[in-house]
Amino acid sequence: MNVFWYMCAPDGAYPWQPEGSRQVDYGYYKQLAQAYDHLGYTGALFATGAHDVWVLASALLAHTERLRFLVAIHPGLVAPTLLAKMAATFQEFARGRLLINVVSGDAKMLGAYGMMLPHDERYDMAEEYLQLWHRLFAGESVTHQGKYFSTDGAKLALPVGESIAPPPLWFGGSSDKALEVAAKHVDTYLSWGETPAQIGEKVEAVKARAAHYGRELEYGIRLYVIVRDTDEKAWEAAADLYGRMDDAAITANQRFVARSDSVGQQRMTALHGGLKPENLRDLEVAPNLWAGIGLVRPGPGTAIVGSPDTVLRTLEAYQKAGVDTFILSGMPLLEEAYRFGEKVLPRLDVSREVSKARNYTWSTLFDRDLLTVKNA
Repeated sequence: MNVFWYMCAPDGAYPWQPEGSRQVDYGYYKQLAQAYDHLGYTGALFATGAHDVWVLASALLAHTERLRFLVAIHPGLVAPTLLAKMAATFQEFARGRLLINVVSGDAKMLGAYGMMLPHDERYDMAEEYLQLWHRLFAGESVTHQGKYFSTDGAKLALPVGESIAPPPLWFGGSSDKALEVAAKHVDTYLSWGETPAQIGEKVEAVKARAAHYGRELEYGIRLYVIVRDTDEKAWEAAADLYGRMDDAAITANQRFVARSDSVGQQRMTALHGGLKPENLRDLEVAPNLWAGIGLVRPGPGTAIVGSPDTVLRTLEAYQKAGVDTFILSGMPLLEEAYRFGEKVLPRLDVSREVSKARNYTWSTLFDRDLLTVKNA
């Protein structure tokens, strides 16, 4: 099992409220990175947020020894050749601890960076982007004239494929277009906090598509976790969070997510409907899986709630559905990383090894007549 913890602002006991937020600066990030490394997590997800993830990850690298760095990227915001160079450099300095989380995002967020592509076309662009990525990390010299990108004799100078392994690609997305990109290109398919039954259906769908291309993937999920010594105390902690979810915070978040064209976000919103019932257990969408956090936080808004034994049983239910990687978090990040790291993590068989990047013959997947290639 791979168990990652979250590495991104905002943070705090109730980060949707000013009085519940915590200052997140370089000193605090160092505490997080060293805690995750010390506790034995497989790695940390560097999600897009206020701080640039490449600068942040690079700044924290020297403060860790074993921690894997899952760094989020948005295809198209950085030229594929430049991103490959950045990744190869980090991979060399990290001695193989880099993983890449490919995020297609939503129209509103990407529009702020100047990308105006509609939903489906973003995945078409990502397809072309990742084709170039794979060829560069195969050591090729690439000349390409495509719909979205052009390169002339692009080649990585570092010894990729030899002493520098290609960073494994992780990817999330719930639309049909997203599943197709995942099946063709990535090593690990990620989903937001859906129920074990829902993620089981997704795993089977992606497996079938990947098998069509002669490939096998690993599967992961992003969740919150509220673990306490007993189930009763865990639900009391959830109730404390719930009591801090005021109408203003709920309205602001639901207005924000309503403008998203992300299918994954739509699936998360469907778990709670944007409404706060009087009884928080009305948002228990599966045994010990609570959708309440999605009222005030975008993205994955479900939490495993319970004692260490209950949390373990729930993780096992996800494993039975085909999930082998968990990206977890709690509020605040530091204290909850220790709580989970001391109460649950020692009882899991947690991998500290990076998954090997698979070797593919990409010409078997794509029509090379679409590309203009000249070998330098």
